Amino acid sequence: MPPNPRPIPRFIADSTQEGIPHGRFAERLLSEFRTACEKIEDLPEGVDLLTAEAEWFPERTWSGRVWVPCAARTEGPDGALELFGHVSYTLPEGGEPAGFGAKADFTDILAEDNPGWRIDLNDDVIGRWRGENGRAGDVTLVWGRPLVRGAVAATAELETETVDQELISNERFTLVALDALQGYGDDIFMQVKLWSHRAQELASESLYDEPPGPDSSAG
Repeated sequence: MPPNPRPIPRFIADSTQEGIPHGRFAERLLSEFRTACEKIEDLPEGVDLLTAEAEWFPERTWSGRVWVPCAARTEGPDGALELFGHVSYTLPEGGEPAGFGAKADFTDILAEDNPGWRIDLNDDVIGRWRGENGRAGDVTLVWGRPLVRGAVAATAELETETVDQELISNERFTLVALDALQGYGDDIFMQVKLWSHRAQELASESLYDEPPGPDSSAG
C-alpha cells in the first residue's frame, strides 16, 4: 500500500467510558464550572450562577486529560442565557481525579429561537496537531444536541474522511477531532454529521456555518 497523501490523525480520543456524570462527582464538576463562569469578564450583572441548571455531556479523554463539556441555562437581565464550556482533569490509572481545570463562556443565541437549526453545537480548541512541512490543525472538542428525530450517532468529518464518531447518549454527544486543517491546499474544516440507525445522514453542519434563520428551509 503506498504512503497516505494526507497522514492526519484519526480517532485521537478515547471513546466515552463513564458517559454523562452524575451524583457527587457531577457536583464537583459543577463547582469547577461555576468558578470558571465567575471569571467571564463580560457576563451581564445579575446572572445567578447558583440557579443555573447544568447539563453534562459524555466525557472524552485526549492527551492525558478527561474533558467533560457542559451547558447550563440561566436568566440574565434581558432574558435567557446559556453558559457553556468544559471541565477537564487527569485520571491516573487506579487513582483519583486531580488537576482540575475549567473554561466557560455564555451566549444569548439559543436553539429555541432558531427553528432552522438541526444541530445545537458548541466547540473549543483544546490543542494543536503539527504534521510535516508546516501542516497543522486544531484539536477541537465539540459537544452538542441533535435537533432532529432519530439521530443515534454523530461523526466528525474532514472532507470525505471520518475522523471521530460517538453514539448519542441522552440526546447529547461529544467529539474530539482535527479542525481547520492547514497545508493540504485550501484549509479544510470539520463537518459534524448526525446519523440514523440505518446509517442515513440526518443533518450536517460546519463549526463555521452561519446558522439558518427562522425563514430558512431545513437542510
